Amino acid sequence: MGSDRARGRVAERIADVMFALSTPSRVQLLLCLVDGPQSVSQLVDRVEGEQSAVSHQLRVLREHSLVRVDRDGRRRVYALADDEVAGLLEHAARHVQDLAARSASRRRIRAQGG
Repeated sequence: MGSDRARGRVAERIADVMFALSTPSRVQLLLCLVDGPQSVSQLVDRVEGEQSAVSHQLRVLREHSLVRVDRDGRRRVYALADDEVAGLLEHAARHVQDLAARSASRRRIRAQGG
């Protein structure tokens, strides 16, 4: 990664992306977009949210370069910014699943008196 200064800049960028991923509602929107580009109204229906709240969360995701928006006539259609975002979500999901499996394994061992 290079110098400490370069690592510091990378750390700042990572923290910025992690901020954008720090609310379940934004992560849920990203997971919806893994299925492909969708309009705001489609996303509102899928997450069962308020249009203004969904639009706000999409704006945060766009500002952090996790989604892009295209115009289709008068509609705004959102999509993941690139394949790396989908990969990031896949890695995070796998990490969470691994944590849950290890936790369940530890509980079983304790329950067996180990």
